[in-house]
Parts: sequence; C-alpha cells; structure tokens
Amino acid sequence: MKGMILIMDGLGDRPLKDLNGMTPLQAAKTPNMDKMAEKGINGLMDSIKPGIIPGSDTAHISILGYDPYEIYTGRGPFEASGVGVDILPGDIAFRCNFSTADSNKIITDRRAGRIRDGTKDIINTLNGMIIEGYEDVKIIFKESTGHRAVLVLRSEGHESLSDAVSDADPKNEGKPPKTVFPTDDTKEAVRTADILNKIVDTSYEMIKDHPVNQEREKNGEPPANIIVPRGAGAVPEVESINEKYNLNSLCIAETGLIMGIGRFAGMDIIEVEGATGGTDTNLDNIIDEIVKHATGNEYNFLLINIDGADEAGHDGSFEEKLEFIEKVDKIVIKKLLEIEDCYIILTADHSTPISRMDHTADPVPIIINGPEVRIDNVKEFNEIEAHKGGLCRIRGSDVMDILMDLMNNSSKFGA
Repeated sequence: MKGMILIMDGLGDRPLKDLNGMTPLQAAKTPNMDKMAEKGINGLMDSIKPGIIPGSDTAHISILGYDPYEIYTGRGPFEASGVGVDILPGDIAFRCNFSTADSNKIITDRRAGRIRDGTKDIINTLNGMIIEGYEDVKIIFKESTGHRAVLVLRSEGHESLSDAVSDADPKNEGKPPKTVFPTDDTKEAVRTADILNKIVDTSYEMIKDHPVNQEREKNGEPPANIIVPRGAGAVPEVESINEKYNLNSLCIAETGLIMGIGRFAGMDIIEVEGATGGTDTNLDNIIDEIVKHATGNEYNFLLINIDGADEAGHDGSFEEKLEFIEKVDKIVIKKLLEIEDCYIILTADHSTPISRMDHTADPVPIIINGPEVRIDNVKEFNEIEAHKGGLCRIRGSDVMDILMDLMNNSSKFGA
C-alpha cells in the first residue's frame, strides 16, 4: 500500500462577517473535498499541540513524525537546503525577504510587490559582498521562490558564528529593519549580530540601483532593494524518514522551506515547473507530478505541499483564499479521487485567518481516504463539520503512526 499526505498550507480560518459567519473553506464550492470527507474518516488536528501557534516548518516537522522541540534550530537551514545550498556543520543559515525600502531605509513593502522575476540577477550581485573586518566570513545568498531568499554565513577563519541572534524583519511596513542583537552573551553571537546588521545596510547600497530594480521602478513596481534576514538556525541532525518508517519517500513542494525539510528528512525532491508558492501557481503541473509518482512503483510515500491559501491569508484576502480553495478542489482533488490503492490524507499545517493575516493555533480539518478506512457520517470538509468525525481531535505527531498502521507498515508494541 502507498500513502500520501497533502498539506494545503494555511488552509484553516475563522468565521468572517463578509462570508455570513462562514470560513473561506465553508463558503467555497468544494464538491471533491466534500466527496473525500464522505468517503473517509474526518477530524481536527493540532499540528503541534492545542494552543501552540505553529510555523509551517515546525508543523511539517511534527506531521512527519519528528519532535520539533528536539530538532528545530530555526527556519534558515531548512530554507537553505531547500534551494540547493550545501550547508555544512558550523554554518548559520537565515531565510530572507527581498523587500522595498525608501531612501531612509524604511520598509515600504516587506515582499517587494511579491516579486517573481529578476531575483537571480540581484543575488548574483549580492554574492560579491565582503564585509570589512569580517573577510574570513563567506557570505552566500541564494534566491528562492518569489520574494524569498536565503543567506548562509560560513566562518573560514578561527572564530565561530552563532545562531543566537534576533531577526532583522520589522514584520510590518513603515518601520526600518530591526537592529539585530545577540540573544546570549557569547562573543560568537555578538560577532554574528554585528555582521548581520552590516549585511542589511550593505545590501541596500549594493542593489538599490540594480538594473532589475530600475526596470521595476520604471514600470511602477516596488524595487527589491534590500535584504531582510530572519529565522537564524544552525545545521540540525535529522534521522532519515526512510529508515524511521521503512519507506521510499518523495516530497513535492512549492517553497524552499518545505523542500528543505524534505531534504533533511532524506526524501527525494521534485521541483515542479510553474510552482510559485502563490495563488498563481501551476496546479495542473503539480497534480500531473502527483499522479505520475503516486501511480508509479518508485515511491510508497509522498508529501505534498500547496501554498496559495496561506499567501491569501497573509494578504488578508478572503476572495483570493476562497477562489484558490475552489481551484485546488477542481484541479487537484478531483484527480486524487481517481487514485487507487493509496491512503490519502488531506489537511493543513496551520490556520492563517484572514482577520489575523498570520498563523493561529486554531485546529485544522483532516480527512483520511483509502481502503478499509472506517467511514464516518461527515459529508463536508471544513473546520466546523470535521469535529463530528471518527478521528476526533489528534496531533500532528499522530499522523505518521496512523498512516503507517493503515499501510500495514507498523510493528506491534508488546507481545
């Protein structure tokens, strides 16, 4: 038997006045998700535990059966690995945003208008960066999808670096990048914080007049003229998921972060052409890859991540979120229903309510479809109906154990 977990990033939400007290998932027309609910067993899931607000990274780590409190050092290493940077022990990695700053270095757009093109050219310029006084620190930038990028610091001298540093991201427009400070009193942390502050300032000077940004300004688009790092982390040690559960596993994801988690877990990675991580992503290409590998013989476990609902939630657009949910239902879920001999789990990693424009700890709906599943009486897939299902309320850390048991891939505990 095969198993698949499809995670719709940020799918969960809260009731909205604009939708007559419904969530976007409730309000959306989702006949195929509803059919999955009717054919499966349903419930609610806290990806970490009740009341804990998950990041996409810690949520996925938990759902894959790892303890995020043990292996999570920060988002940066996963993001860096996901975009193909070979990070080494001792490296410190960060996720970054291409952002827009005015002449006073006030951030006017944290995501540079959700830039899609030209970031590779900007990164090529930034990779020539050398910080005076820190010539022994190699500075490695790499573009990811959209407005995302990564930064890796590698000490090539005798002095080490530290991930005990704060973020530069101000979180909101109208503020300058935050001054990075050490979060412990080690000289390594002090050194790393100083380097980061200089990198932020230097990035602005290096790329504010870049040809890509000149063209964007000419077209009335926000320039990607400053790099804002966050999510510092040292390289973690992660047990291979293939060894942990006796699997041949594949990850199909849109963002560097989730691909990086897959790589650390020892999964093969498929990068899908046209997968942007936004509501404009190419869902046809994504489902073609899913079906190809779910019906082939090479893999018996697939992790899928589709990100657009999360982007719409962060943007506070219930119209975009509802529309994207309906697109996934029509293009992706419809074809998933045709796959046989596979246990398919549909869920989210966390809620990203329109009213909050950020993650919350609200539990998310979950369905399991497949042979011999105990079908319950739930007929619709949404946050409200799910609690009536036979799964009741579970944690993310339960998912792989449940799936492995259904796949007859578990061992008995005890005599």
